[in-house]
Amino acid sequence: MATYHIETYGCSSNRGESREIERALRDGGHRPADGPEDADVAILNTCTVVEKTERNMLRRAEELSDITAELVVTGCMALAQGEQFAEADVDAEILHWDEVPSYVLNGECPTVTPDAEPVLDGVVGILPIARGCMSNCSYCITKFATGRVDSPSIEENVEKARALVHAGAKELRVTGQDTGVYGWDNGDRKLPELLDRICDIDGDFRVRLGMANPGGIHGIHDELADVFADNEELYDFIHAPVQSGSDDVLEDMRRQHRVEKFREVVETFDDRLDHWTLSTDFIVGFPTEDDEDHELSMDLLAEVRPEKINVTRFSKRPGTDAAEMKGLGGTVKKERSKAMSELKMEVVGEAYESMVGETFEVLVVEEGTGDSVKCRDSAYRQIIVQNATDRGVEVGDFLTVEVTGHNTVYAFGDPVATDEAADLDAAERDALDGDSVDRDDGPESTASSA
Repeated sequence: MATYHIETYGCSSNRGESREIERALRDGGHRPADGPEDADVAILNTCTVVEKTERNMLRRAEELSDITAELVVTGCMALAQGEQFAEADVDAEILHWDEVPSYVLNGECPTVTPDAEPVLDGVVGILPIARGCMSNCSYCITKFATGRVDSPSIEENVEKARALVHAGAKELRVTGQDTGVYGWDNGDRKLPELLDRICDIDGDFRVRLGMANPGGIHGIHDELADVFADNEELYDFIHAPVQSGSDDVLEDMRRQHRVEKFREVVETFDDRLDHWTLSTDFIVGFPTEDDEDHELSMDLLAEVRPEKINVTRFSKRPGTDAAEMKGLGGTVKKERSKAMSELKMEVVGEAYESMVGETFEVLVVEEGTGDSVKCRDSAYRQIIVQNATDRGVEVGDFLTVEVTGHNTVYAFGDPVATDEAADLDAAERDALDGDSVDRDDGPESTASSA
């Protein structure tokens, strides 16, 4: 029996893989250590999305190799650039994430323990529905680690989702490198059916669909929008990274969509849903992006007005075709990034400003800083409730809040009593009043309300 320490960096998909690793280790009788110094084995699940992240991963691997008995490195950087750890004299075993449990278990037969837990993080269940993607983007290094899409069956994913809900999950995060191509490896586009089936699970929970490339979801966008309209369990939220507003740049990026396909996806969801959140990404400063291309991206952002926007400066990833292109100067990329980031804050700020004074049904998903909690409304917009303890608000609660203000990228809200709760309070007060009149065997009882 071994003790282990896991550190995870990067996206929700990485966190889901780490949870799968941990579940297998716990089912095999192994236990988490108090820290890497006390662990028989430390596991570093890496990200390699930009060059700065890559340097951080190498530095952390060096630190862990010095303080732990054995180090296993997995995740995207390990698989795409594993040689860099050897070049940095990091003593580590480089493994694909699903090889980690077998390596640590060292051939032992798994023994299910009474406290074996499902893949759950607080009230958030992370559900990776597939591994890999169907794209071949010229700038992407992650594809070297993940390969082509590999989709478990709908039944297998639904059973995993059901286990999470039965274990207490209030929010299911459906994740993958590209959720929109789920099932393509089996010759079918199965995402709408999968989401429908997950929403049919008994329980009170919400479902957030993870990143889906516009090229992947365009062929199913009508059916997918109907599924969203028909299921209140689904957050009305789509993360569709467009990356550029220029078709010329998208072609050089080898993206599977063009701007018009992205617009058609957005327009379809606009038609089907009263309100929804569009999240998208832009890469600024791709090697072939000129001033006109950049302005097309700015125009597209201003036109579709996403409520969540990720702006990334292009950085060359080793081994990719884009790394061989002649890059733009750092000053150009910085100026374009600054301009787009300023527009982003304007667009997002307007969206949250429009929420002030309105009431929303929310789910409390996690603790915030101090005595606050983070909530999500039906469109997955973040609303912070402060002084949660005094207000009796806990993670996992469903409640109604009135938005009182915002901080550009999230809102602040105060809980408000629903009609049902107000009726219940009135009934309780009437009962207490009647009790105080009828009783003559002691002092008058008193009630207080918070």
